[in-house]
Amino acid sequence: MESELHSIGELARASGLGVGTLRYYDGAEVLTPAWVDPQTGYRWYRPGQLADARLLARLRRVGLPLADIRAVLGAVPGSGQARRVLDSHLRRLEDGLADARRELSLIRVMIDQREQPMTTTPAELRCTVPAEELAAALDAVRFAVGVDPEVPSLAGVLFEPDGPVLRLVATDRYRMALAEVPAAEVPATAVPDRPVGGTIVPTALVDALRALLGAGTPEVALTLGGGLVRAETGGHRIEGAALDFDYPDYRALTRLDPGHRIDLSAAELRGAVENGVIRTLPSGPNGADCPVTVLTLAADGRLAVAGPEPTPGDLRVAVNRDYLLDALRAGRPEQLVLELGGPIAPLAIRTPGRAGTYSLLMPVRAPELT
Repeated sequence: MESELHSIGELARASGLGVGTLRYYDGAEVLTPAWVDPQTGYRWYRPGQLADARLLARLRRVGLPLADIRAVLGAVPGSGQARRVLDSHLRRLEDGLADARRELSLIRVMIDQREQPMTTTPAELRCTVPAEELAAALDAVRFAVGVDPEVPSLAGVLFEPDGPVLRLVATDRYRMALAEVPAAEVPATAVPDRPVGGTIVPTALVDALRALLGAGTPEVALTLGGGLVRAETGGHRIEGAALDFDYPDYRALTRLDPGHRIDLSAAELRGAVENGVIRTLPSGPNGADCPVTVLTLAADGRLAVAGPEPTPGDLRVAVNRDYLLDALRAGRPEQLVLELGGPIAPLAIRTPGRAGTYSLLMPVRAPELT
């Protein structure tokens, strides 16, 4: 029998897996030997198992988890199961790479600040903003505030002074919303193309501020900085502590180069999304399955929600359906401008006449679209 089998040493040399690794995968019931010598305990493998061992070696190199390796090797030929496991792993790797790029971008900013220290934000900043416009700005960004306890720096809205405006930013890493409010007494940006710095207003204080703006007074006096947030209007005042974190560098995502701009009715697009075909893909936090809408742009410029079989040649962008509906409802706009750059570029949703107010949705990677 032994003459027809590979010894564990032979299989190790031919596959690139170590002898100890082969013993481990035997114990894990991933690649079990064809025969084990009852006297010596020595493992022997069929010639056909060499292909499995070589495949196993490659699956290890790309970091496939043990359970997924078992699923790939045990998949029924032609069932498509092995490809689905690999596609899911690739999406996890791409999401992890995107997270790493965002963190490295922030790290570079922090290193620059250490090597070239400068004062960007005064210890305390006071400014006056129109109450109605601040309310509209909060309505436009509130939906994108992060709720992940693992990322506490996103659990609020960034209030960032920039020349004659106060910019509001909210993101949960999968979507981002920005809005600008004209402000008096805001210092100019210290260095072009670099954030002045800002104050992260926690979610509860954001909601309290929005409620305060219903008093009907024309202006709100804001005090930001020094770890404090204070708002005063119409004889009422609220205040609280700001979040003591560094906000991620969001500006790289705002430098868009869209290939297509489409003007359309917000109500019509909402209706098309609400009544259109829904796909289910792992597009949510931690790879959770979420409803996905695929938008298509035909050669004649018509935008639509894709049906079960999208027309070949159309530009198609997949986005989280719930996130898209949140963005379409934010601020209750009547008209929209959609900017599309391609299936893997962020989708921008703008409100005509409000250049600094818009939302960005990160696309969902769908194998059939790329």
